[in-house]
Formats: sequence, C-alpha cells, structure tokens
Amino acid sequence: MNDTKPTEHRLEAIILAAGKGTRMESDLPKVCHEVGGRPMVCAVVDACIDAGCDRVVVVVGYKQELVREALASYGDKVEFAEQHEQLGTGHAVMCAVDAFPLEQRATTDVFVLCGDGPLIHSSTLHTMLDLHRRTGAAATLATSTIDDPMGYGRIVRDANGGFKRIVEQKNASEEELEINEVNPSYYCMSALAMFESLKQVNRNELTGEYYITDVFELMLKRGLPVEVIDAVPPEDILSINTPEHLAQVDAIYRQRMAQQSH
Repeated sequence: MNDTKPTEHRLEAIILAAGKGTRMESDLPKVCHEVGGRPMVCAVVDACIDAGCDRVVVVVGYKQELVREALASYGDKVEFAEQHEQLGTGHAVMCAVDAFPLEQRATTDVFVLCGDGPLIHSSTLHTMLDLHRRTGAAATLATSTIDDPMGYGRIVRDANGGFKRIVEQKNASEEELEINEVNPSYYCMSALAMFESLKQVNRNELTGEYYITDVFELMLKRGLPVEVIDAVPPEDILSINTPEHLAQVDAIYRQRMAQQSH
C-alpha cells in the first residue's frame, strides 16, 4: 500500500494590521483595541487557524511592537511582515512577498483579510476556500449584500452574473452606487497569481495608493478565473473605524460568545 500523498496545497493567510486608525481617538494601533476582552486582531487570526491555515503572516506598521505583543501567544503560527509606509492595501500585501518562497507559490492558497473585522466566521472562510479549490480559480471573493452599501466598494457583475470588477464608492457611477452587493475584503487567492498581478498594479490617481482590489480585474485580463460568492452575513462585515463602531462590534461579539457557551 502506498502511503505517499500527492503534494497538497498549503493554506496560509495575510492579515493587514499596519494602520493607526486615525478616527479611533487613541494612540493604539487600530487592531489592538479590544473586542470581547482581547485585541480584535486575535479573532481574525483564530478564524484563519480554525479554517485550516498552516501559517498566518500579519503585516504590521504603526507601533508594531504592540501588535507583535498582542499576538505573541500564537508562537510560530504567526509571522510578521513590515509595512514602513502606508501606501494602500496592495502595497501592504506586497510587503509580505518575502514570506512566500517562489517555489511554493503555485501550491499555496492565501486568505487576505483585514485585522479590524473581528466578527469574521471561520465557516465563511471554509465556504470561500471550497469554491476556490473546486473551481480552480486564481482568486475568490466572498461578498455581502447589505441594505445600506454606503462607503463600501461595489461588486460589478457581468450579464451572466460573473465577476467584472470592484468599484470603490468614490469612483462609482450613479448606477453603480445603487448596487447592494459589496466588498467586505474577504479574499482567497493563489499566491502565485496574486503576487504576479500585484506587480502590475498602478498607484490610484486620486489617493496615490496601491489597491489589492485592482488585482482581480488584472487577473481577468490575463484570462485567469475569478469567482465570487455572496457568503458573508451582513452583521459580520461591520469593521471598526470609530469608538462607536468598537462598542457596537464588542456588544455583538460578546453576545455571540455568550450564546456559544450555552
């Protein structure tokens, strides 16, 4: 009997956690604010580990020693990459490129997530990964349909319901602003396709930043398949930008913890 297994795909994650969170009225890095009694980034790391990630790479920047301290208990499950300048989400992911050896990228799937979304469920990551691997996609996005899409990037689909592009609120036409399917920044990508596409991302003319959201359109132009699944419950996409948001998310998180312990 042959016990050797074929080379399996690795599953890893990149969590973006370099920002200060200027509207939080605090000097703490945003992801170190507590939700459910511990730094909010811990909930995102937990979801990745629960979903089967072999390793989580956290991109740190502002007061990074505090983020490293907050995640010290995870040991070698968590590694860090440094973003010295805040030049956007695409730039943040590129800062982690050295953590992904070239020879492993073709067999590595990567979740790319934000450290300020602690209501994330590992079951959503499972759903996204399942579709990603079943279809052989280069990238898969989990989206959410919400009543008030204000502020979020909209998901533009083609006539057949396939993914076309993500349009940011400030760049959206009147028609696109009516779209209720939004981008909560839950991505699963082939490490190889992702880093190749990131090399082609240009700075946004309005903000001067590099956006991870541009890679999906670039992949489609290269003929690579991009999948979309409306899999994120509206409540889960609440991200934290102000002290009021923090209180709201903390209340929901604690309620969930109480329900799970019954």
